[in-house]
Amino acid sequence: MAGTEAPQPPLALPEKPSFAVLPFDNMSGDPDQEFFADGMVEEIISALSKVEWFFVTARNSSFGYKNRAVDVKQVGRELGVRYVLEGSVRKAGGRVRITAQLIDAQSGIHLWADRFDGSLEDVFELQDKVAVSVTGIIEPALQAAETARSARRPTSDLTAYDRYLRAYAMALSSARQIPEALCLMEQAIARDPRYGTALAWAAFCCYRLVGDGRSVDPEVDRLKGADFARRALEVAGDDPGILANAAQALAYFGEDIGAMMALVDRALVLNPNYARAWHISALLRNWAGQPDIAIERAEASLRLSPRARVGNSLAVIGYAHFLSRRFDEAVPKLLLAIQEDPSFTNQYRFLAACYAHMGRLNDAREIVVRLRATTLVVIPDASYLRNPEHRELLLSGLRLATGEET
Repeated sequence: MAGTEAPQPPLALPEKPSFAVLPFDNMSGDPDQEFFADGMVEEIISALSKVEWFFVTARNSSFGYKNRAVDVKQVGRELGVRYVLEGSVRKAGGRVRITAQLIDAQSGIHLWADRFDGSLEDVFELQDKVAVSVTGIIEPALQAAETARSARRPTSDLTAYDRYLRAYAMALSSARQIPEALCLMEQAIARDPRYGTALAWAAFCCYRLVGDGRSVDPEVDRLKGADFARRALEVAGDDPGILANAAQALAYFGEDIGAMMALVDRALVLNPNYARAWHISALLRNWAGQPDIAIERAEASLRLSPRARVGNSLAVIGYAHFLSRRFDEAVPKLLLAIQEDPSFTNQYRFLAACYAHMGRLNDAREIVVRLRATTLVVIPDASYLRNPEHRELLLSGLRLATGEET
């Protein structure tokens, strides 16, 4: 029929996780608030665009749907994206409520939703706060979604990316799965020797095997982990995830701690909303003998991603209080960390040492019993703690807890 346009074929999906941020609905009944709703979306697009493993549709494309009732599946086809972020803004008096939700555009499944309340006294500060929060929460939500999507594929069709995603899910879910995660990362690297993300996470797995006391041959794993990390840095470019993970492993294996902290700082300049980099920065500050700075950075990680496991920042805060001899403050953080991941060994070591220095030797010995159920290494090589006093504080506490020092 004349004047009828043929339907456009759907755009091909990019290799990266891809999504569009649709204009937020102005629910305030106040046309003057349109500028705030539009500014909110622009801030979120800008913040998400800094995450290099995302593909984010430009504002001009997504704002074509403004003031239109949309079907997210149609948006996905038309813009060539897998995920859609939509939301609304509602003003009441001097307060504003912003809601947002992330949707899988292919299945229509809601992956994440939240709301943010704030004052309109400084709309730009509120916009920035929401953009940072949304970015910090969406990144692990997308990791989980991509992992689940990969797991639904036939095993015979797995690529290096599939194996990386499977390994990634294991590496942060339980310390007991680290050996299997490392095996999968090595398979991904065998398929693509310059796969920087897999190299960096393989280095992380080696660090955890040695640090947890689960390595069959610690010296071999140290050398292998350092090699993975250095190879990752060779291809890292400006990828903040590769920089931070490689720096963590190299710092543990003895590289200059100042240089490794600088690498993580660079990752944070590239992506200030990267919760895991804030966690790694906190960990390295503890190792460098700066526990108060470590607490600040761990708290920044928790603010960005309060519901996701980004490396158990509570444990890092507990370590920092311990190193500062604030034992009463360390205990509850370490107990919470153990509750979240009972398979991770280091939090048991710090808690046992903490109890010992508090004179609670029965409690310390009970924790040592639980530690021995997860690893044969109770008193570790603590050379990663660069401050000699901090190192001795941990080791002397463990000697008391095990009865090796009376």
